[in-house]
Amino acid sequence: MRPNSKEIAVIFAIAVLLFAASCGGSADSGNAIASVDANTTEAEPPKSFVPPPAEPEFPDLQAEIKDGRFAATSSPIGSFDFRNHTYPLPRGWHNPDGTDEIRLENGRLEPIAGTVSDDMSDTEKAEARSQRRIGLSYVSTRFFDATGDGQDDAVVILKIETAGNAIPQLAYIFEWKDEKPELIWHFRTGDRADGGLKDIRVEDGALAIELFGQDRFMLGSIETGKITGDEEQLCCPTHFTRSFYKWNGKNFLRQGKRLTYLTTDPTAPPVENMGDVVNAKKPPAKKR
Repeated sequence: MRPNSKEIAVIFAIAVLLFAASCGGSADSGNAIASVDANTTEAEPPKSFVPPPAEPEFPDLQAEIKDGRFAATSSPIGSFDFRNHTYPLPRGWHNPDGTDEIRLENGRLEPIAGTVSDDMSDTEKAEARSQRRIGLSYVSTRFFDATGDGQDDAVVILKIETAGNAIPQLAYIFEWKDEKPELIWHFRTGDRADGGLKDIRVEDGALAIELFGQDRFMLGSIETGKITGDEEQLCCPTHFTRSFYKWNGKNFLRQGKRLTYLTTDPTAPPVENMGDVVNAKKPPAKKR
């Protein structure tokens, strides 16, 4: 039986619909793939991990006084145990109980902070404060002829322990007398860039002391304060001062000029007596 024209038209219509559906599916798939490819292309690539910048390294401001120079002597003073010894405290560092001496054992004495709190009674607070004391730690001993008598003396350098970052130093100069060390001078220095001890040695027959800062030197047992314009970060001094002292049989007296150098270029010509130069530039005070 032969299909009539009406049946042929229906079959043709179905074939057209199936073909159209097939083409549409392929187009949609292609569009989807293109869309994914486009999104992938436009997306930002993952950022690589950037490590945080390294913290700056601070200079070791005790490097010179711990570098091993002048560490030996043939004098009997070289065999004395300065790590286990009693030292007088300089002015301004006496203990709250009034004592002015401190003893090292094995090169150290721990500080006592004497911390108080609100929940303590007044009696407890007073007791805690009375127990406060600084600590000390041994840094080094140097042996050289500081007095000019031909015999080596000992220069003992200690660090004050404050339970903080400060590193003020104490220096004690001993001569050997009657089979024991005898203290002939002791002094304190400041904290790092603020008058801290850089070096101590003999130079051209005199005791040379170098302190960090501009025109910083010793007056008796304490270091001088900052001059006008000396603004430095404690960690990183920009200047140091070299001054000279001579022993007269009783005291070390300052001699010659005070020389201020750049830490970055210590071979450059120094500024002489820098504090005097700065003060000379100050305008005169107005009269009232």
